[in-house]
Amino acid sequence: MVSLLGWPRLATEPRATLETPEVRIPRYSPASTVAIFGASDCRADDPAYAEAVRCGRLLAEAGLAVATGGYGGLMEAVSQGAREAGGVVIGVTAPSVFPHREGANRFVSEERRAGSLTERIHELMQADAAIALPGSIGTLTELMVAWNLAYVAQYGHGSPKPVVAVGGRWRGVIDQLEDELETEAGLVLCVESVDEAVANILVRLRLPL
Repeated sequence: MVSLLGWPRLATEPRATLETPEVRIPRYSPASTVAIFGASDCRADDPAYAEAVRCGRLLAEAGLAVATGGYGGLMEAVSQGAREAGGVVIGVTAPSVFPHREGANRFVSEERRAGSLTERIHELMQADAAIALPGSIGTLTELMVAWNLAYVAQYGHGSPKPVVAVGGRWRGVIDQLEDELETEAGLVLCVESVDEAVANILVRLRLPL
């Protein structure tokens, strides 16, 4: 079976209805889902949290679904912004990896339960574009996988998917790895704001701004 967005189905769990705008399921084009990576321990009073809410809202208002790791922090913030704007929110959780976490955050409209960390990352990479928000080792891992997939796309005669990283920290990481590994940093666009990130994604996916 395949999912609503055309992805192979993992174990899923329907989410309870929230007191938020009703989620309407539009007919999505093939380029319809953006994966968002970000810190799981960011608090609601952190400026990065508000930026992540805005990121989710902007994407949903543009008619895109969002996919996150499904838990708290910036993953929840993105989910909140998208869900409150009437968007579809996919949360890819990994209960066996994070048994201490209670499950997907309350803004997720469809939870996908992955059996391992690698399966979770693989599922997120099925999206049509990726945005990395501030985060730590987990976010770094997801960003590196997205970058690598963009790099190897040339060998399959395909086009690299858009990968955008928000914040000066990622710019430093990308620049250093370009120097150390002699790889192609241009496959990751580094920007300073979520507005720039979303605008670039819309252009790359050929959607109206």
